[in-house]
Amino acid sequence: MLFRSLANRTLHEGGYVQLEGGEGSFRDILKDKDEARVLEQQHRLVKDEDVARNLIAEHEASLAKDPDNLRLIRDLADLHQKIKDFAGATRYLETYLAKAGVADPMILEALRDTRLAEYDHQIHSLDSAIPDRESQVTALKTQRQQWLLEDAKRRAELNPTDLSIRYELGDLYLQAGRLGEAIAELQKAQNNPNRRIAAMNLLAQAFARRGMNDLAARKLQEALKEKLIFDDEAKELRYQLGVVLEKMGRHAEAIEEFKAIYEQDVSYRDVMARVDAHYAAQ
Repeated sequence: MLFRSLANRTLHEGGYVQLEGGEGSFRDILKDKDEARVLEQQHRLVKDEDVARNLIAEHEASLAKDPDNLRLIRDLADLHQKIKDFAGATRYLETYLAKAGVADPMILEALRDTRLAEYDHQIHSLDSAIPDRESQVTALKTQRQQWLLEDAKRRAELNPTDLSIRYELGDLYLQAGRLGEAIAELQKAQNNPNRRIAAMNLLAQAFARRGMNDLAARKLQEALKEKLIFDDEAKELRYQLGVVLEKMGRHAEAIEEFKAIYEQDVSYRDVMARVDAHYAAQ
């Protein structure tokens, strides 16, 4: 009886009884389910925010008794970010840095991520009905990228030997078209074993954008010698090498790079079109 009752309830609440009787449609059922899902998500968000606010109150009371507790300060920063109080999160992260007395790279990255989350929140919160919404989105994205570059420069100054920041800064300089500065940072970043291949790839792209195709080709070939597996990173290196060789007029060598990718992953970038065009021309 219990199972029958639950089944009947599901049929009625889901709209299947109305569907069977010729009333309603599958579209109505899907619409009701979508609305229910949205309401459930909204309820969960409200509940999560309530929990976060309660925890903030508890942690702040504990922090008043133990003001130098860095764990509490970091937890409070995380909780403020969860409720979209980015100013509060930033305040606690800066407090952490002041009390720690050192430029902790993880906290500096958390400050960066908090600011980026604030930019993203501003972008997503823009009313779609605003006539100039697209221009506002573009302006915010430009501000976000400029801020990100300045922040990476600041973190690099605070931690000059951190090669992961050098890689990040070099990548941002490359995106901004500041090729000389990108090359200088990426040449340092390639000494980081964890980022070496990625840094060499970006360095080659910077050379190529400066018209130094021979240097770009050499750097990509050097990187490929160090690749032990044919993964997405290896495909990208071969693709970039093919493009550079093509620019240098070395078409036979270029097509071999594209064919090497084609053999393993025909859907990678425009490799299929390039290789097919090569065979069609023959």
